[in-house]
Amino acid sequence: MESELFGHEKGAFTGAVERREGCFEQSHGGTLLLDEIGEMPITTQAKLLRVLEDRRVRRLGGKTEIQLDTRVIAATNKPPEMAIEQKTLREDLYYRLNVFRIELPPLRDRKDDIAPMAEAMIYTLNRRHGTRVTGIHPDTLAQLEAHNWPGNVRELRNVIERAVILAGEGQIRSVHLMLDHTQSTPVQPVVQEASGSLVLPPGLSLSKAEEAYIQVTMDYVKNNRREAASILGISLRTLQTRLAELRAKRAAGEVGKEEYRTNVS
Repeated sequence: MESELFGHEKGAFTGAVERREGCFEQSHGGTLLLDEIGEMPITTQAKLLRVLEDRRVRRLGGKTEIQLDTRVIAATNKPPEMAIEQKTLREDLYYRLNVFRIELPPLRDRKDDIAPMAEAMIYTLNRRHGTRVTGIHPDTLAQLEAHNWPGNVRELRNVIERAVILAGEGQIRSVHLMLDHTQSTPVQPVVQEASGSLVLPPGLSLSKAEEAYIQVTMDYVKNNRREAASILGISLRTLQTRLAELRAKRAAGEVGKEEYRTNVS
């Protein structure tokens, strides 16, 4: 790691056959990002502190110091105070780095960022995979916003990439998602009471309400698709498509059997 950061000279001391510039030298006049600073060995942190203080670096095995003009950004996925307490981050290095602190909340606390971030990801992924995905269906976006995102932006990127590949073109729909549903806000069940009224809880999406009504209608006509299509006012082909989508969601675990509790006799 020290060789990567500070570089090295060739010779017997380092065992290297050629000289190498480290990351600090390569970023001279620019910016160096040190990701997961709390994972860096303590001994290396001490040497890093001296480089930041003196603004000079000496390659491993070298005798001269090189003047630096580098902006340093350090990142960590845990609170720095916790890392200091756990002895994985030197306190003096933290205070040297903590000139300007930016705290980025977890994705679950900034759900409004999901839509624009996903849109940017889709644009990039379309170019990478040769797909023609145009966006995310509103109901699918609601599912993404209900997820707790324990993996933050990295998890969102993976979910969107899988969905882009599965969809290929058009809008990303629920069937294209692969989410851990234990990390999502539970959906209230849709209930049809014995009186024949359909109870829809507040906050239910239009798509979920439509699925519930289709399911209740199918139960009412004892799975006679032509009669159900006539009652619903749609073509038989449209009904078959919607039922296929519903089966796909159930197979993917997006709709549990308990979601539609009916009392149709």
